[in-house]
Amino acid sequence: MEEKERSIDRLARYIIIIGVLAIAAVMAYYFSSVLAYILIAFVVSLIGQPVLRLLRRIKVKGKAAPDAILAVVTLVVIFALLFLVVMQVIPVVTNIVGEATFLNEQEVIDSHNIIDQVNGWIIKTIPWVGDDFDGAELLMGKITEVLNLSNISVILGSVASAVAGLAVGTFSVVFISFFFIKDDTLFGKIVGAMVPDKIEERVKRTIHDIERLLSRYFVGLIIEILGVVLLDCLGLWLVARVDFSYALGIAFIAGLLNVIPYVGPLIGEVIGVVLCVILKYGAGIGLGVNIWVFALIVFGVMLATQLVDNFIYQPLIYSTSIKASPLEIFVVLLIAGNIGGAVGMLVAIPAYTVVRVIASRFFYDRKIVQRLIPGVEDENTDTII
Repeated sequence: MEEKERSIDRLARYIIIIGVLAIAAVMAYYFSSVLAYILIAFVVSLIGQPVLRLLRRIKVKGKAAPDAILAVVTLVVIFALLFLVVMQVIPVVTNIVGEATFLNEQEVIDSHNIIDQVNGWIIKTIPWVGDDFDGAELLMGKITEVLNLSNISVILGSVASAVAGLAVGTFSVVFISFFFIKDDTLFGKIVGAMVPDKIEERVKRTIHDIERLLSRYFVGLIIEILGVVLLDCLGLWLVARVDFSYALGIAFIAGLLNVIPYVGPLIGEVIGVVLCVILKYGAGIGLGVNIWVFALIVFGVMLATQLVDNFIYQPLIYSTSIKASPLEIFVVLLIAGNIGGAVGMLVAIPAYTVVRVIASRFFYDRKIVQRLIPGVEDENTDTII
């Protein structure tokens, strides 16, 4: 009888847990935008923590500035760097698009000739359309009908809604990031308030470990981006003889795309080669060689940067941040790529870091955890894996 009652209690407990998880999943889906703001703000705070610690070392008469002021300065530094990157990329892309437009002027003239030839063929083949038939004018008329005033108002409304959503999202991220940076234990307190008292301290230690590892990972990622930008910029400027401003902009594009594992660097190399070829062909900017040789030189420069990144930058970042072997990372990225594509690969390493820390804190006695995470510590210690 007692065994039966215990089985019923166990079943009831499982049902309650499943019900709570289901309710949490529904709430997370319904408030997905709010969760997205909180997670983005959390990432911003992780990036800002090293800056905040550095600012705390600056003291006047033995006293540091209040954390609120330091948090504001930290946010200003982060968004100033982001603005600097955007201002480096946009002018380069705009100028290169201008060069491409200049190259296409002759093609536009040729396209007008083609339209005239098509009109002549239609008039000759279908005489009843009349000698004054103009296919381009007819096409533009149909386009105008489609793009009537009501459609334009809908488009403008969508654009206005998107701009308003972006403004609300940006403000929300900045506002939440301020409090996360100001109090680096706030996220742990929020999560700790949602769990039973008996595991609250362990959860707080887990959150602390996750924050410390992810902070080192994201800072290392920024350093990796800057390292790729530096090598690409110097290579394009000194070897391919691309103007420094163009080389810096193209290098920033490649560095940002490099964040996407495996796929991103290849896309960055292709874009870099295409942009450099446009500059060479349109404005004569670059090494004075054949266009195909020039393209190979640019590709070689960016490939060399990628090899340095693969064999030097990435091993250092992964070994000092998430403490995982290259084989683990490779398998995790393959699985994430199959599940979520490029986006899955982008979040795979941070997500795996979170899983590793949780496993080391809550499942440290399992054989698979001990094999995957050598030297995992007892749950009552504060030593990170």
